[in-house]
Order: sequence, then structure tokens, then C-alpha cells
Amino acid sequence: MKKYCSIINILSLAFACLIAAGCATQPGAATAPPPNSGRLLINRVANFGSDLSLVVSVYGKDVGSFTEGRNYSGYLPAGQHVIIARVDPYQAGKGPARKTITVQAGHTYSYTAAWSGGNLVLVRNP
Repeated sequence: MKKYCSIINILSLAFACLIAAGCATQPGAATAPPPNSGRLLINRVANFGSDLSLVVSVYGKDVGSFTEGRNYSGYLPAGQHVIIARVDPYQAGKGPARKTITVQAGHTYSYTAAWSGGNLVLVRNP
């Protein structure tokens, strides 16, 4: 009887965890953007380099480091911002790409971090 109660308790706990996990916000679920903001997307070009990370900075602060298959997606308040993308680990002679954008509320700004003549650039997506 004791063994039976122990199994029931374990199964009950497992079931409760499954219910709690199902109620949590799922990745990719729709969330409302912050008020008076625009969305910024920065993708890695396919041939960026498998051993390199793309580091994105906004306001001079790193917002993420993105390896192969990962991209930046975030919201910025309306106004002017300097976006910097750089390579990690540092590559001699390959400085960061800089882009100044003026964000308008409700707009999306999409760029691809790519190589141009050995330099990192942010190319605006149509």
C-alpha cells in the first residue's frame, strides 16, 4: 500500500508540472509591443561563419550574441538610435558595422549582417 501511495504522489506531481508548463507563455506567442516603439530585426547572412558570433549593441549596450541560425528581434522606443554589430571573436581589420536609424512607432526595421569586401555591414531588407 505504501508503494502504491508513493507512485500516486509522484504521478500527481508530474501531472501538476505538465499542467503548469502548458499554462506558461509559449515561445513565439503574440505579445503586445511596448507603446510608442518600433521593431528591429537583425539577421545573420547564411555565410557569416559557423565559428563566429554576431554581437548586437543598442545604446552602446550589448543586447545579444547570436550564433549560427539565431537572429536579433527587439523593440526600440521611437526616436534616433545607433545600432552596432560586431564579430566575436574579434577579427583583426574587421571593425563593427554602425547604422543610425530613426524609429517610428509601429514600424519594423529589418537588416541583415553581411560581409562586403571583408567588412561587416548592415544591409536594409526591403
